[in-house]
Amino acid sequence: MLSNIYHTILVSPLLNLLVFFYNLLWSDIGLAIIAVTVLVRLILYPSFKHQLESQKKLSELQPQLQELRKKHKDDKEAQSKAMMDFYKNNKVNPFGSCLPMLIQLVILFALYRVFLTGLNGEILNQLYSFVPNPGEINPVSLGFINLAESSLVLAVITGIAQFFQSKLMTKFTPKSVKNGKDAGGMMTNMMSTQFVYIFPVITVVIGMRLPSGLVIYWLITTLFAVGQQYFIMRGKSKTANQ
Repeated sequence: MLSNIYHTILVSPLLNLLVFFYNLLWSDIGLAIIAVTVLVRLILYPSFKHQLESQKKLSELQPQLQELRKKHKDDKEAQSKAMMDFYKNNKVNPFGSCLPMLIQLVILFALYRVFLTGLNGEILNQLYSFVPNPGEINPVSLGFINLAESSLVLAVITGIAQFFQSKLMTKFTPKSVKNGKDAGGMMTNMMSTQFVYIFPVITVVIGMRLPSGLVIYWLITTLFAVGQQYFIMRGKSKTANQ
């Protein structure tokens, strides 16, 4: 039952959107995937902006959080309560930044289902009445990239884009957090550094096993995020310095 609900509310709409853009954009599945990705990113922009603002605010509050941890280091229950009260008073949700990422993963899995099932044959019978059936979908984009097959080159490019996104996030981390000398601050810095290098590697390893169509979605999502991240965070930094 859950599978049917997931198919109805995500897989089927994404399939129809993909075919709609495929018909519109010269029957190029690569361009259709890019169009779907851009549309999804625009829809999720308010949520993504809130995520970045929450991350930045959490970074700025780290010195005060470290003081709370020190103050209640011998009483974990009191420490947890003090931290939750601190989050509440500062109107910050430590888990709020996870939502946009989860939404992106859900969409990625839905697209994976579309590619796994295949874009030809019976699946095209699931199109809405207002979406013309193209008969078959050519998996080759731009005349030479087969998006039904995996591509090491695309996976590596996506990993590089992921590295720049992670690196950009650390650029906007407050100096008070970067220069933290206590154990908590050092641990946070170490984990941030590891994330910058490890996550791109994971991206390449996973991406080289996926159909290139999914990697294109991942790549465009990351590039779009880099642009949004830069302008949002730069705007916040300018405002803070005025």
